[in-house]
Amino acid sequence: MRFTKLGHSCVRLEKDGATLVIDPGIFSDAAAALRGANAVLVTHEHADHLDADPIRAALTADPSLTLWANPAITAQFGEFGDQIHPVQHGEVLSVAGFSVHVHGQDHALIHRDIPLVVNTGFLVEGDLFHPGDSFTVPDEPVRTLLLPISAPWLKAGEMIDYFRTVAPAQGYAIHDAILNDAGLGLMTRMMSVAAAPSGVPVSRLEPGTSLEL
Repeated sequence: MRFTKLGHSCVRLEKDGATLVIDPGIFSDAAAALRGANAVLVTHEHADHLDADPIRAALTADPSLTLWANPAITAQFGEFGDQIHPVQHGEVLSVAGFSVHVHGQDHALIHRDIPLVVNTGFLVEGDLFHPGDSFTVPDEPVRTLLLPISAPWLKAGEMIDYFRTVAPAQGYAIHDAILNDAGLGLMTRMMSVAAAPSGVPVSRLEPGTSLEL
């Protein structure tokens, strides 16, 4: 499976001629991310993960494109009928030829005055886990963890503990578009702390970088 890190929390996965996109949001050039995709997964409704207009345009342009997300999101795209698929925790799906296991249901708490939204984590091909904005720990092994490194709901100690709890074989940073160069340098050092006990590699890829998982 070929993995490409795009902007912020958006990634593309390619396998056997099919392309799956996760979380094309407003910091990700969603229109470019969706070009040629067969399916799109969205973890939650916040705009940095869901840029609705480019998704709507892509669904209109390609009737074979499908969107998979929690019902709070799919309800916004009801006009697309069979292209839209609501998902929930515990489901095992086949999405454009990719095996997808659905984990979790709550966004991490930002503040008690800000209502929680539904957040859906996706484990793809039994390998790569995208948690969205959550500390969801799947009840099955994760080889590759996409690790949020900066957010209003996140502090460094929580990020470190989350990485160690999931205990993947490798990790790559996401949720990073809101950091300047100084912040990226600081959080890169924090990622090395997360990895220190086990020596498991965790790093940040520049947007557009691809590699084979």
